[in-house]
Amino acid sequence: MLAGLDPEQRSAVTAPAGPVCILAGAGTGKTRAITSRIAHRALTGEISARHVLAVTFTARAAAEMRARLTTLGVPGVQARTFHAAALRQVRYFAPRLLDGRAMPELLDSKVRLVTLAAARVGLRADRAAARDLAGEIEWAKSSLVEPGEYVVAAAKALRETPHEPAKVAEVFAAYERLKRGNGVIDFEDMLRAAVWGIEEHADVAEQVRAQYRHFVVDEYQDVNPLQQRLLDAWLGGRDDLTVVGDASQTIYSFTGATSSYLIDFPRRYRDAVVVRLVRDYRSTPQVVGLANAVISQARGTEARLRLELRGQRPPGPEPELRIFTDEPAEASAVAARARALIDAGTPAREIAVLFRTNAQSEAYEKALTEAEVPYVVQGAERFFERAEVRQAMVALRAATRSIPGETPLPAAVVEALAAVGWAPDAPPAGGAARERWEALAALVQLAEEYAAAPAVLPIGEAASVERPVTLADFTEELHRRASQQHAPTVEGVTLASLHSAKGLEWDAVFLVGLSEGTLPTTYARTAEQVEEERRLLYVGITRAREWLWLSYAVARSPGGRARRPSRFLPQLDRGGGGERARGTVPGTRPERRRTQVVSCRICGATLLAGPERKLGRCATCPSDIDEELHERLREWRRRVAEAQRVPAYVVFTDATLTALAERRPRRPEELIAIAGIGPRKLGLYGESVLALVEGATVEAVCSQKTFEIEP
Repeated sequence: MLAGLDPEQRSAVTAPAGPVCILAGAGTGKTRAITSRIAHRALTGEISARHVLAVTFTARAAAEMRARLTTLGVPGVQARTFHAAALRQVRYFAPRLLDGRAMPELLDSKVRLVTLAAARVGLRADRAAARDLAGEIEWAKSSLVEPGEYVVAAAKALRETPHEPAKVAEVFAAYERLKRGNGVIDFEDMLRAAVWGIEEHADVAEQVRAQYRHFVVDEYQDVNPLQQRLLDAWLGGRDDLTVVGDASQTIYSFTGATSSYLIDFPRRYRDAVVVRLVRDYRSTPQVVGLANAVISQARGTEARLRLELRGQRPPGPEPELRIFTDEPAEASAVAARARALIDAGTPAREIAVLFRTNAQSEAYEKALTEAEVPYVVQGAERFFERAEVRQAMVALRAATRSIPGETPLPAAVVEALAAVGWAPDAPPAGGAARERWEALAALVQLAEEYAAAPAVLPIGEAASVERPVTLADFTEELHRRASQQHAPTVEGVTLASLHSAKGLEWDAVFLVGLSEGTLPTTYARTAEQVEEERRLLYVGITRAREWLWLSYAVARSPGGRARRPSRFLPQLDRGGGGERARGTVPGTRPERRRTQVVSCRICGATLLAGPERKLGRCATCPSDIDEELHERLREWRRRVAEAQRVPAYVVFTDATLTALAERRPRRPEELIAIAGIGPRKLGLYGESVLALVEGATVEAVCSQKTFEIEP
């Protein structure tokens, strides 16, 4: 059982009974650690498998846990989601708790009742608005907030509510009344019923606690107050609890999830064993180094439990950091590279394109289709299958009969979309409504791009003439794209939002659209919200096993307003103009450039900090400096600085001298490869430095070389 575990995993597995907190970074083998802990305790006779309850957040993770435990020779462990465990218990105890009455029907979705509740209080809500209201109700119930407490609670939590908080509270109250009147319950009610059954019925509590004596909670950074209340009810004051989590992967706070329980675990359980898993077995050192560099800048509460991962795999290719003129160019390049990866032998299912919002998928669906690359959309509908897009296409076709043909295409599309309630102003609050707005805004952007390429129609047989495209042309183009992208695919490149990619991994990952306003989103207004956006990027980076591409487009559409790269990418140009800032003629397409990435010459990790890039190694990796050469370089620098009457650092910084003494360049190309030595300093000092590296004395070098005074 213990063979093959690393020292930290072994500590987690063999920790004594009682509270255990496993801080597990991405790719560090947390599932192996917790299943091995359960199996080790069961096979040594410390516990019985049937007395274990392991809870996680997805049915897939629970199934994987059960399968691993069976393989380890420990079948019979209850591994379930919080909801599945609560449902099982409520159904079992329902006859006793309800005096023989049948358990109420469980709602699959709140949307229908929320729509009715909104109408009851004078609020008209389409499906997107109803989804956002349902999300607020779920947040409130998961946070143990009642309708009468909602306004104050939402203000304290800085919620961006889809309507006035008082109106949301009215909808919440009306929803609860409708639910009771219809004799149904929702998922939060089910969790509350499980809590109520234990807290208010001693016989139920005794039976549940006799059955479950040892608890394991995976993804503990994602629990909400209602789930923690249920966990406390199960425990009943006992402390045989193992929790596993990573504060740096806290990305669901908008649902009510909070990492506070993970962060406060050692304070709540003073004798808790805390184990940190930091050996990353998923990703190459290059990917791990970039992930560490991004999350090392994190601030706030979650940063207190930040883990610095250590890559365990052999070195791989450097992450590619790419800048493009516009989003269509970015999507085309991604599709071309995906095609090349597949042609070189990477299975399509091992490639993913990850973005911040689902509305970004259309450009990549189109580009992959044109490149004949199969794809699947994870956790969302394809762009042209979305209800609002289908509705918009109907409205556009109808508008071809009423909008004058000479109307400029973008204006015609905006006018047509007014029929479905879209307006080109600030998007509404609420995730679903905002995503609906962004999907329709993507149609307007498509119209702008399509209008920039005039249609060419045949006249006779030998001539052609250009004319502006019409709304009818555009609707035909949309239907053509929709028909192409509806082709069924069995296996393909995964398109997914960063949220839906959590828990998954691929050999090759494209992280796209990494510009300010997208990641972080413009709606991240507080420091806490910005930090969650940073963690989203961290999660995206750590999905890649071997090959990683990060990119952003200077403008959304050709010739559009310039944007800055995401503040979370410390290596990209901060000038805001991307390639254009390097002298490209405005309106032309620059050559696509790969931003240089420097790796540690000792461990292979990606280097982003300036001093480390100059040294060519991590600050924590052992130095192989030639001390005698270093002293000669320092003395030479002192004499040159005196001769030029400038501070010593103007000649070379201390970091550059250290890099020279460590790397000992023998040729000019090796010398100029050291950060901080450009063509000018190569011309001024290159000959002298190379001579010193070859063993020349300072006196000999200085006697042969006369240095001009620096201006």
